[in-house]
Amino acid sequence: MLTYTDKRKFYDSGNWKMARARVMRRDAYLCQMSKRYGKLRPAKVAHHIFPLELYPEYKLKEWNLISLSNDWHEKMHNRDGHTLSLTGWRLLEKTAARQGIKLTREDKAKCLGMTDPTADK
Repeated sequence: MLTYTDKRKFYDSGNWKMARARVMRRDAYLCQMSKRYGKLRPAKVAHHIFPLELYPEYKLKEWNLISLSNDWHEKMHNRDGHTLSLTGWRLLEKTAARQGIKLTREDKAKCLGMTDPTADK
């Protein structure tokens, strides 16, 4: 798991800034979740679908990044514990399926902040 310092260093890096710019251009600077629901809203955030803290190996993969408005970005996370919301988890599941990534109960537990990986949230 990445520390706060590691995350800050990453988000200040040229590699991140270039990846973010590519994704925002790819998505025409539009929130992709709003677009999915027929609304055109400007994107402000390049969101890591697989959270950076938990899956640093995917940090610069363009398939793992999506342009979102601030409102939609907030809907992807539970800010109290820095975990994914159910909306964020569902996006992660769809992305994993498209990428051929098999998810486990442990993945779900760590992304949703569950202490018991056999429990459903």
